[in-house]
Amino acid sequence: MGKRNFVREHGRQIGVGLIALFQVCLVALTVIVPSSYVTAHNILHHLNFLPLMFAGMIFGTRGAACAALFAAVINAPVIARHWAEWPMDAKDQIVELSIFSAAGLIAGFLSDRERAQRSKLEKTRQELERVYLELRSSIEQMRKAERLSAAGQLAASLAHEIRNPLASISGAAGILQRGSAPPEYLHESLDILQKESQRLNKLLTNFLNFAKPRVPRLQSTDLNKLLLSVLSLAAHAAHERQVHFEQVSDGEAMEIACDPEQLKQVLLNLLLNAVDASPENSRILIRAVALRQGAKIEVEDAGVGISDEDAARIFDPFFTTKPKGTGLGLAISSMIVAQHGGRLSFDRNTSGGTTFCVELPVQKEASHVE
Repeated sequence: MGKRNFVREHGRQIGVGLIALFQVCLVALTVIVPSSYVTAHNILHHLNFLPLMFAGMIFGTRGAACAALFAAVINAPVIARHWAEWPMDAKDQIVELSIFSAAGLIAGFLSDRERAQRSKLEKTRQELERVYLELRSSIEQMRKAERLSAAGQLAASLAHEIRNPLASISGAAGILQRGSAPPEYLHESLDILQKESQRLNKLLTNFLNFAKPRVPRLQSTDLNKLLLSVLSLAAHAAHERQVHFEQVSDGEAMEIACDPEQLKQVLLNLLLNAVDASPENSRILIRAVALRQGAKIEVEDAGVGISDEDAARIFDPFFTTKPKGTGLGLAISSMIVAQHGGRLSFDRNTSGGTTFCVELPVQKEASHVE
């Protein structure tokens, strides 16, 4: 800052010196040029306008006043000499210097006002920048607090969810440890250990997928082929529940940029939820629609719908209405769709049931490496 001020002050001194030198040169030329060169004298008189204007524009009103005073002092002897020989020329020179000085003062006034406005804007910019930095710092602190709060809630929910499987495992282990139980109890205890261990493994896997999701690896994907693949994966569950799928499409190939494995996971979860929610001999509608800015996939079931109380928490981690559900399926699906820049939503059907909608935008890049 000190060096900058030094350079600025040095520049001001050079500017003052040049303006003063310009004025002195004009007076010297007026004296040197013979009085018979009327045109030359007129030009020299009019050139006095330049240093006065420069002084006002560069140094403001104070600079213009100093330049006008200096011009009056150095021109006074010349005007006095001309007054005796050419009084008309001397009067013209006085009038011209007065007008030029007034113009310089006006330019100085406008320059001062512009400089003050610029200084005010600079102060406002610095204040806004300071407020922005404070706001960004506050937002970061809020995000950290929100992440800590979410982590605490997830940890509490996870502890609650693993309590029942651990209790079952502990009971079965106690039966096996005593060794005096009938054979059928031993077989049942081993079956409990296996099922509850698998349930815990699934729960922890889903929790890790939710807590630290994989970055999508985007690639060009045929949406219709991907839907057929997902329908084949969910066919067995649909057959057991005696429901059937109906795919609606315009028949045209729809290429989108997505992570096909992650999108399969989302759609499979929606289809299996629809199967669980639908009564026997009902229909599940899968609709793919090409949009101008992406694509939309809808999964419509014929169930009883989602209550108002459950609707507010449907995407919350560990919230489920299924007896054996983990409550992470929709939460993970919503996160995956959000990572693709899209949105997962739902709506109640007019005839009952629910329609889940996956909206995916056009991706600018077709590949994304983790």
